[in-house]
Amino acid sequence: MKIKVIKTEEEYNKALKRLEAIFDALPDTPEGDEAELLGILIDKYEDEHYPIDSPDPIEAIKFRMEQMNMDNKDLAEIIGYKSRVSEIFSRKRKLNLEMIRRLHERMKIPYESLLKEY
Repeated sequence: MKIKVIKTEEEYNKALKRLEAIFDALPDTPEGDEAELLGILIDKYEDEHYPIDSPDPIEAIKFRMEQMNMDNKDLAEIIGYKSRVSEIFSRKRKLNLEMIRRLHERMKIPYESLLKEY
């Protein structure tokens, strides 16, 4: 396959099919190099045409809690009272700056996700 910048949906689909065919190619081989280049081009096309918004802060917290096998009681130890957790999850209360700092430090949730408007 001739490698070139992916500009159309048709080229994107062809690139996906080709990558699937050579996915298990060994590194430092012609097919391995082709697979690496296709991966980069496909990723660039997807970033431009299929952007994924970051989740709102509440969804980011819930996702991270699931990853860390945490429950609401564990979260309450980070942000304050158990009732605060309930208020935040029901979107009756916004996260304050101190909560955002603690969530970032203890749960490693990026500030960008926690500061997003919701």
